[in-house]
Amino acid sequence: MKNLSNKIVLGLVIAMAGLTATAQEFRVGVVNLDRIFREANSAKAAQTKLEQEFTKREKELTDLAGQLKAASDKFEREAPTLAESQRTIRQRQLVDQDRTFQTKRREFQEDLNARKNEELQLVIERANKVVKNLAETEKYDLILQESVYVNPKHDITDKVIKALNASR
Repeated sequence: MKNLSNKIVLGLVIAMAGLTATAQEFRVGVVNLDRIFREANSAKAAQTKLEQEFTKREKELTDLAGQLKAASDKFEREAPTLAESQRTIRQRQLVDQDRTFQTKRREFQEDLNARKNEELQLVIERANKVVKNLAETEKYDLILQESVYVNPKHDITDKVIKALNASR
């Protein structure tokens, strides 16, 4: 009986040693997408492209907001001296102008978000290609994009950013 339990223990020790050897060969890497979005040249170029594309519309919105505020301030100053019918007409005009402004602002924000998502998706696709190539060339078994905690020895974000910048 004792001989059987010794064999079982010996078998377990050998199996554990095999698992330990396998675990040491298992390579894991982690990529921080936020850093890629902040530091990769392609992400910076996408941000610049978006700014150029939307600057004019943003300025138009800012100007429109200024006009609306000026009209509202003027109405507030003049309201006590206006006839009731004029006051009502001006209030309706302000409400219409505000509604137009809110609609344009919402459309601007929706367009900006859609374009931002498109550009970020392109950056992610490029990064994923770089990560896949890196995994194949450096023999990684698993690469994660996000995690709660990463030991710095597993963080390969710098390698990905460097490869992304070199491929541009």
